[in-house]
Amino acid sequence: MKSKRILFASVPLEGHFNPLTGLAVHLKNEGYDVRWYTGPIFAEKLEKMKIPHFPFRKATEVTQENLEDVFPERRRHKSQIGKVKFDMIHYFILKTPDYFADLEDIHREFPFDLLVCDMLFIASTLVQHKLSVPVVCIGIAPLGSTSVDLPPPGLGMTPSTGFFGKNKQALLRFLVQHVIFREITAVYNRMLGNYGVRPNPNVFIDTQIRRADLYLQSGTPGFDYERSDWPTNLRFVGPLLPHQFQQNRPFLHETKLQHYKKVILVTQGTVERDVEKIIVPTLEALKDFPYLIIVTTGGSPQTNRLRARYLQKNVIIEPFLDFNRIMPYADVFVTNGGYGGVLLSITHQVAMVTAGLHEVKNEITARVGYFKLGIDLKTETPTPDQIRESVTAVLSDPQYKRNITRLSDEFRRYDTFGLCSRYIGEVLEKK
Repeated sequence: MKSKRILFASVPLEGHFNPLTGLAVHLKNEGYDVRWYTGPIFAEKLEKMKIPHFPFRKATEVTQENLEDVFPERRRHKSQIGKVKFDMIHYFILKTPDYFADLEDIHREFPFDLLVCDMLFIASTLVQHKLSVPVVCIGIAPLGSTSVDLPPPGLGMTPSTGFFGKNKQALLRFLVQHVIFREITAVYNRMLGNYGVRPNPNVFIDTQIRRADLYLQSGTPGFDYERSDWPTNLRFVGPLLPHQFQQNRPFLHETKLQHYKKVILVTQGTVERDVEKIIVPTLEALKDFPYLIIVTTGGSPQTNRLRARYLQKNVIIEPFLDFNRIMPYADVFVTNGGYGGVLLSITHQVAMVTAGLHEVKNEITARVGYFKLGIDLKTETPTPDQIRESVTAVLSDPQYKRNITRLSDEFRRYDTFGLCSRYIGEVLEKK
């Protein structure tokens, strides 16, 4: 079985590629023939991991950097729902035929026995139906399937328990399926219909999740809302975190960590370039406090400008940081709610203040607030006062530390890569 051929596939976005890298390296080390289909942007990383790369052929590479150059009409959509609808249709669904054409060519050259991809790599359904290859989808964000017990996913709402709240949830589920996301589902079914795949009236995300041979959810049940209708193909595997390269970035200010009683770690991810959204409000809120504030800009070109603007001795600003090295010292993590960073924060038992809405971050930050792992500010643009009050509250209220420690203990009970190997092995055996 160990000689089986596994193809990983992902769209050229960091948040879709990185969470799968740890698993890919693990399977390669177990003896599987692992290769990867994705854009040229990840060629260097794949080379470092010694995983053969199939770059795009017919498909064109659209990344976060050139997204609005390729799709200038996206700028017209100001609302969160408008952007979601546009991206789902134009970035994910309508690019599927080119991805599948590439995969057909690759399958002739490398007849893979299994496709592993994130849940929004929609060509996976065509691989199942046209190439008869089983598919393992990876949940790289909180579970996005609709439930009779919950509000519709994507709106960042938390569950209601009362009579009126449950009826409101039911109404919203109807509106999402039949009104708000109706166009997305119609485009999705039309595209699949061109390949002879039967249509499905459900929200297309539900179809993607439930059609996979196996759905491996990054995280654990303790970080998701309870429901009575879990997908039967779902398996929680613990936090799937990116592969850690041996040449971890050194932290040049380790001595400072010993001189402050509280350490605040701040990030707004690698995609968001506007430092005025989270970084600047946090620095303004806390620069005069006796805390060490460690900021990572994600490589923003404004890094040096920020350093010149904030010369306080308790402020450290770096383009990139090794979170595994810093988080053991951190007391609060101020973040835009990227799933990988939140999982890492839970792993290291660091309570959070979150401020993020787009790219499903509203679902992630809502769970942080619901399970009292920190405070969800429910905005993309927090004020310094909001940051200051929230950080103070997290530091002073022990419930946040208790809750995140409890969930971290649950994370540790999951042998993430061992579980993935076992479940993937079962799929391959069935084939």
